Amino acid sequence: MTRIAVFLRLLCLALVGLCLVPLQMLAIRLNWRILHVLPVWFHTVLVRLFNVRVIERGRPPGDAATLVVANHVSWLDIPVIGSLHPVSFIAKSEIEGWPVVGLFARLQRSVFIDRQRKKATAEVNDALAHRLVKGETIVLFAEGTTGDGNRLLPFRSSLVGAAQAALMQDGVEQVFLQPLAIAYIRRDGLPVTRRERPFIAWYGDMELAPHLKVFLEGRPLDVIVTWGEPIPFNGNRKEATASAEAAVRQALRSDEGRERAAILLSGQKL
Repeated sequence: MTRIAVFLRLLCLALVGLCLVPLQMLAIRLNWRILHVLPVWFHTVLVRLFNVRVIERGRPPGDAATLVVANHVSWLDIPVIGSLHPVSFIAKSEIEGWPVVGLFARLQRSVFIDRQRKKATAEVNDALAHRLVKGETIVLFAEGTTGDGNRLLPFRSSLVGAAQAALMQDGVEQVFLQPLAIAYIRRDGLPVTRRERPFIAWYGDMELAPHLKVFLEGRPLDVIVTWGEPIPFNGNRKEATASAEAAVRQALRSDEGRERAAILLSGQKL
């Protein structure tokens, strides 16, 4: 993609943002129902402008109190998921202070957690419980950080306590954990090999700028988002988290199997 094309796409995204950001601020302040829809519009424009094709499988959350438990590969996971369904995210507290990103995270009505404070998890769980009871869908990246895309890190169960807190609310009979698997499978029309996945993933101390540069080039990228079957929360957060992790792992293995077959057919090296 030429620099002019990149500039035009960024200009288009900026114009969309200039229209939607003030409207979202007003919607949040006045509690308009449209506040759940506007972020979906923005993320949809973003992924389409930069050639990210999102392939959705399974059934997204319904009206029941649902905590989505997902793997985490890249910063791109957020617009990918956000383009599909009205959701909010659980994010690290430092993100709230980042330029631009922090603003958009707040407009997405993200719940921020300071992992350095011992009481933070309990406070966040209470806040999440109130949101779940109101029928909102919250996404938890249960690995606690991004990985290199080649393996799934163990899921942490601490924030799944929000489901337990929600069950304690009056009138709530059932809370669900819904597994969500994210797999980036094709780049430039070719299957992504294990060696290439770290170029898509953003993790550890990697700088964000090179990843943004690749994204802004608008090279076609296909990602599969697989919604697992909702898991009724039985009060045991460790058991429920393990079940969600197993479902995500199975979905990723299925995607990897299809990916390997496609790579062999294309003649690429694994």
